[in-house]
Amino acid sequence: MIIGTITVEAVLYNAQSLKEKRSVIKSIVTRAKQYNVSIIESNHQDVWQRTEWTIVSVGSLRTQAEKELKRALSIIETNSDLEVTNITWEWY
Repeated sequence: MIIGTITVEAVLYNAQSLKEKRSVIKSIVTRAKQYNVSIIESNHQDVWQRTEWTIVSVGSLRTQAEKELKRALSIIETNSDLEVTNITWEWY
């Protein structure tokens, strides 16, 4: 069994309140969950213009888990409301 995790840090330049930030985050989380991943906002919950997600996928093969993680990551990276500043991959 392989467990893959990605930590994604991003900046939301246009968010002027936590409500606006939550709207963007909820949209991304909902879309990412269509893949075989779990995703949470793991840091910066009370900051308007920063966020950090942790995305996890479990599979019998590393290629399976990596494929699902890349799909979820592409949803975040293609979102025009934010800019990804750091991505960290880990395997267990």
